[in-house]
Amino acid sequence: MADENENPEADTADAGKVEPTKVELSKAGEPEVRENAATAPRWAKPATIVASVLIVALVAAGAWLLFERQSAADHSDRREEYLQAARQTVLNLTNIQADTADADVKRLMEGATGDFKAEFEGREGPFVEVVQQAGVTTTGEVLEAGIQNEDGACTASLVASRAMVSNAEQSEPEPRDFRLRVTVCDEDGRLLASKVEFVP
Repeated sequence: MADENENPEADTADAGKVEPTKVELSKAGEPEVRENAATAPRWAKPATIVASVLIVALVAAGAWLLFERQSAADHSDRREEYLQAARQTVLNLTNIQADTADADVKRLMEGATGDFKAEFEGREGPFVEVVQQAGVTTTGEVLEAGIQNEDGACTASLVASRAMVSNAEQSEPEPRDFRLRVTVCDEDGRLLASKVEFVP
């Protein structure tokens, strides 16, 4: 007599069954699927680590490139500020008129420091007087300018300038070309000319 529990068809059906993924309810009441850890490929964990390292490396490289680019841009902007200060110093030197001599010299002194300022200090009055008596008028322009070297808070620039000069005895302006080395220094956030030299 055959055993009542023996059912060949049931055994065959059980053999073809695949154990379903366990589904549990999360705290929120939503079904939560949990995969059997044994079913995950062996390479999955190392691959995840490698991917994470690559992502971190890419982010770090991107941040470094952005920092370098910003630093280069900041340095370029700062160089232009020094160069502009040198240009303005030369313009202040080469644009003086008899009727505005006091204001012209004051403007020149406001942008000066160090040796350059020392050359004018105490001589402003006599200089203005000579300009007014001689009826001197100089109208200058910057032809070309470029940074020569940088040294800490100071930068030396070469500036080529042309001034049209006239006086009471010579009404027709004559051109005068100048080539100057202007050293500009940062003093408490202000860019001031500390030295102006004629270059042959």
